[in-house]
Amino acid sequence: MKHSFAFILLVFLGACGAKEDSKNTPGKYFDIRGYFEKEALRLQKQNPAIYKTVSQNSQVEKKRVNIPDWKSELELFAESDINKPAWKNSYIVRKNGSSVEYISTDSGLKTRKINIRHSEKGKVDQITIFNKTSNLLYTSTEKLSYYPDSLYTINKEQNVQVIGENQFAISARFSR
Repeated sequence: MKHSFAFILLVFLGACGAKEDSKNTPGKYFDIRGYFEKEALRLQKQNPAIYKTVSQNSQVEKKRVNIPDWKSELELFAESDINKPAWKNSYIVRKNGSSVEYISTDSGLKTRKINIRHSEKGKVDQITIFNKTSNLLYTSTEKLSYYPDSLYTINKEQNVQVIGENQFAISARFSR
């Protein structure tokens, strides 16, 4: 089971499908890539213990771990960056108190919605990202949630023609 989980995790975190251009230029939207790169550096220095649950369909594995490479661990979040020059008018921005929501106006874009909640002091309290990729052979939906120094979750559903449906989930709580 450990080998199958490792393989599935590599495939899952490797994100099937074509990668989008990862060159980031300052844009009008929140800098997701920059935020998660800074988080990865900060967490790499702190080296916190994590209680991590990984599941595929009905198989579940739980462990207490120290993450050896935070940049890789948070890469799915960073890949949801929407500050590409070609997308400068592809998202509606809605502000509501301490929250900002970015909603895609183009159903062809992978990142469909991002919600960011800030504390009264302006610090990020929560980031939730909704991604969807679809073509003739493959449909994938992701919900990524990040609560700094508390919890992050990755929930992914895949439906591949011929192979069928798979559900993956990672839940990681920071040790206190």
